[in-house]
Amino acid sequence: MHHFSYGLLTPILAYSASYVGCLLGLMCASRARVLTGAGRRGWLLIAAVSLGGTGIWVMHFIAMLGFTVDNVTIRYNMPLTVVSALVAIVAVGAGFWIVGNDARKLHRIALAGLLTGAGVAGMHYLGMAAMVLPAKMSYEPILFTLSVLIAVVAAAVALWFTLVIRGRAATLAAAAVMGVAVCGMHYTGMAAMRLTPDPTGGIGGTSFTGLLPPMLLVVSVVTVVLLIFVAFSASPAELVEDAEFAARMQRTAREREEREEAQRQRLQAPRPHSESISAPAGTLRSAPVRPTPSSRPLPSPTPHQQPTSRRLSRRLGARGDE
Repeated sequence: MHHFSYGLLTPILAYSASYVGCLLGLMCASRARVLTGAGRRGWLLIAAVSLGGTGIWVMHFIAMLGFTVDNVTIRYNMPLTVVSALVAIVAVGAGFWIVGNDARKLHRIALAGLLTGAGVAGMHYLGMAAMVLPAKMSYEPILFTLSVLIAVVAAAVALWFTLVIRGRAATLAAAAVMGVAVCGMHYTGMAAMRLTPDPTGGIGGTSFTGLLPPMLLVVSVVTVVLLIFVAFSASPAELVEDAEFAARMQRTAREREEREEAQRQRLQAPRPHSESISAPAGTLRSAPVRPTPSSRPLPSPTPHQQPTSRRLSRRLGARGDE
């Protein structure tokens, strides 16, 4: 067996792919942690595809370019290869989901790291099991266990980075560390592998030359699209500003609706037929209104104040009797 048949070319290419995938995953996760709802789920999905797909699965198969066995043609079981990719993406996505947005919840980081690390290790050994060659595969127990531990620790550190890393320089450094951890896990697992010749094996499968071109094409297109999408998307700080502005607008609209509803209720409230208006306490009372002379009642006439026409008629009657 030869793990570096092309020298340092395949390790460098594998690390580059892992670095790009980890960098994209961190950038997407940094946007997901400042959002909620559908926006957060979308960014977490992109982060899982970037980290689990490009950063782990693609790195694995690029590194496998340098693995050769003398006088043996290595072929691959395509369905099992696709399943290994899905395992990596689902495991990373589940880890992101469990961790949430709070870096202080260390028990969640530990649980998510255990689950994600097991998924990453499962992806690696499923990818190894997808190899079709005339040999039986086994693993040295100590190195096998060490590779799984590296996967778990690397996954926990990666998930912790997604919660605490802020800033461009810190993100670049964190992606570099994650790439080293992923590559270290892969080559430790490869060193644990043992092959025993088996003439009955090596039937079926797809040659690596037939697998590599479509894989590189799909990965290249997806990676470029994700890079362009992330580069032109809003930064985490801009997303926070947009969310705060949207919250203020919603609060203002809700307060205006409440005021309008209260005003409508006041206008529609029934009024009583008679309302007593009392002067508020502490106010001065107005002076009583005195009647004007024109409004005073006239006194009734006395006997000495008979009308003039009545007195004249009495006098004229007395003279006629005389």
